[in-house]
Amino acid sequence: MPTKTKNTIADTMKTSSTNGKNGDSNAVPYAHHTLTSEDLEQEYAFSVVPPSLDPLPDGAVLTGPKADGAQSFRGNLKQAGVPKETLIAWYKLMHLGRTLDDAAANYLKKAMGWSYHAPCAGHEGIQAAAGISFRQKQDYLFPYYRDLMTCLAAGMTVEEIILNGLSKETDIAGGGRHMSNHFAKMSIGIQNHSSLTNNHAQHTTGCARAIKYYEKDSVAIFSGGESGCSEGYFYEALNGATKEMVPAIFVIQNNKYGIAVPVFDQTANGRVADNFRGFANLLITYCDGCDILDSYRAMQEAYTWVQSGKGAAMVHADCVRMRSHSNSDRDSLYRSQEELANAAKRDPIVQFRDWLIRENVLTLPECEAIHEQNKKEFYAAAEKAEAAPPADPATVLDFSEAPLEIARPYPWILEDSDVNINFAQYTIPRSKEEGLFFIDGINHTLKEEFRLNPNTFIWGEDMANKEKGGVFNVSKGMQQEFGPKRVFNAPIAEDFIVGTADGFCRVDQDNIWVVVEGAEFADYFWPAMESFIELSHEYWRTKGQYLPNIVIRIASGGYIQGGLYHSQNLEGMFTTIPGVRIVVPSFADDAQGLLRSAMRTRGVTVYLEPKALYYAQKARAFSLRDNELVPFGKARLRRAGNTLSIITYGNTVHLSIAAAAALSAEGIECEVLDLRSLFPLDKEAILATVQKTGRALVVHEDKITGGFGGEIAALITENAFTNLDAPVMRVGSIFTPVGFAKQLEDAILPSAEKIAEAARKLAGW
Repeated sequence: MPTKTKNTIADTMKTSSTNGKNGDSNAVPYAHHTLTSEDLEQEYAFSVVPPSLDPLPDGAVLTGPKADGAQSFRGNLKQAGVPKETLIAWYKLMHLGRTLDDAAANYLKKAMGWSYHAPCAGHEGIQAAAGISFRQKQDYLFPYYRDLMTCLAAGMTVEEIILNGLSKETDIAGGGRHMSNHFAKMSIGIQNHSSLTNNHAQHTTGCARAIKYYEKDSVAIFSGGESGCSEGYFYEALNGATKEMVPAIFVIQNNKYGIAVPVFDQTANGRVADNFRGFANLLITYCDGCDILDSYRAMQEAYTWVQSGKGAAMVHADCVRMRSHSNSDRDSLYRSQEELANAAKRDPIVQFRDWLIRENVLTLPECEAIHEQNKKEFYAAAEKAEAAPPADPATVLDFSEAPLEIARPYPWILEDSDVNINFAQYTIPRSKEEGLFFIDGINHTLKEEFRLNPNTFIWGEDMANKEKGGVFNVSKGMQQEFGPKRVFNAPIAEDFIVGTADGFCRVDQDNIWVVVEGAEFADYFWPAMESFIELSHEYWRTKGQYLPNIVIRIASGGYIQGGLYHSQNLEGMFTTIPGVRIVVPSFADDAQGLLRSAMRTRGVTVYLEPKALYYAQKARAFSLRDNELVPFGKARLRRAGNTLSIITYGNTVHLSIAAAAALSAEGIECEVLDLRSLFPLDKEAILATVQKTGRALVVHEDKITGGFGGEIAALITENAFTNLDAPVMRVGSIFTPVGFAKQLEDAILPSAEKIAEAARKLAGW
């Protein structure tokens, strides 16, 4: 290491990192301990790094050791360039974190709580550095379940940490709604995060996208383990962050184990960051995660890089896991005593203490005095936290549903109330000069809302390219009017599309509305389910602290001869997940009104678009009045009758109307109720029509088995049984995938004839 005095630790540590073992003779020679179990050591050898690091993509940079793994800081106090009082504060902080980490296990033994605990021992160097680097109320930190030290260093108090561990009502992360050891303090920017390993990488990239758009002096920081980097959504997040050159830092804490799975079972590269060296616009810096000085150097390099606008950064921290993965794991079943002893030799607290003593920053008695001070601070905080009230079961429904009040400050009116329960004759335009096609209702409304609210955005697959606006041209003309920063294509990565929306809204949840085309076809939405589940309970999990405003548009259903992968209906699944609204318009005016409501109401709305209706004459309707909204949870009568009730939604609304018209000639008068909204559900309208006719036929396009019609049938049976003159019957697809050949599709999906046949049977009961 050169002997030139450095002014900042970032400068000093950059030099020490790249020079490796060839340092100053006055440098402190830290021993670098590796796993010594013979089989593990053989597999973990760093043989993958080429002699030259020159051939890299444009905009990509590597720093840190080139071949022999992470290196500790080898300099003296002068070379570190950090004031003594800062070093002492860092040591106090790290020891306090270890005190808390050890106490967590004791709480579990005493059956007082902390029933899930993932120790941070062995990670304190990088965690302290990450937390210290974080700027409260300016940056956005996305920690993971092992980040106790990170969150303490970032600004959580000892009492707040304990309240979370004991799942108390006053836990600021969410009042005991999430697992213990999932720390958050959203008031200062520490985000409430997932148990799904590294899923929050998507949120980090989305948040950084918003930071860049709004030109904020902020950074989004992801923190996670090396095993979660095997997940496809982590790759998607990194791909998006580097492509868009957003200010995101990905901190990888590599302790070489995913519970009991060694790193070489995860990847061929023991240094997991090496897997991502092909990404352009990415700084990768390596550090010793057990050494706070080297870790702080790496974090500052990452900050400098992302703040320069050059792209994203990755900090690969070589750590050790000094304890079991969690309280439910026994690492003695898969780790030798020799390996555990070697891990203990890299104890971040001990190494930092010894260096401070050697450099005359502290004496051993002074260290012990800090320990005593930390114990007193812990016990005082523990006394308060233990006395706090437990999580209150009376509040379980609080924040389970997003509020239905209109949140945007624009003029608005609701559709006439008499169309909800009482039949009101409506007209369908007959000429091309009249009314709107279904697709126009969506397109025109999107443009209207984008003009009203400059904080609206839309992205998805094949969203905008010159004159084309999506597979079905639903978003045609939007990029030309609103620009590529608000309307743009996403990679073909459904999880990324939805997950980044979750992160994007965090920058201004009161004003930002994001519309995503969740998939080109509903059939391809399944990869996004991880992020969708996250969205569904953000409001509840955070106890009302975070409610993203997202409209998930999905082209669904069949009748276009799309076959197995272009014909699915997903509402049967969506309606089992609490916390989201589900709407299915079947006419152009409802497409307008429901979309307006979704884009002016807080929360997540799944907006299902029966794609067979996009250009269907039967779905045309006259345009709503300006700013007229269709409320959630309000059904609409499409036909009056007194023989039986057909309760339906989506494509089958039109089939049911056709069936009812044909049956009228036979003296069977069917009342057709279009639900429009599946959650919230208009239970009053359903029960009212059943009480009127005494017979109920539930019709939907999805399969009968497991379809949403089963819920409607149960609702009727439980609440209107005495009004029934016959059993509730259902019509839906048969229990098979949808075939491609027209003859197969016709045999599988409901039709007007099948509905009429079922109605005759019900009427004759």
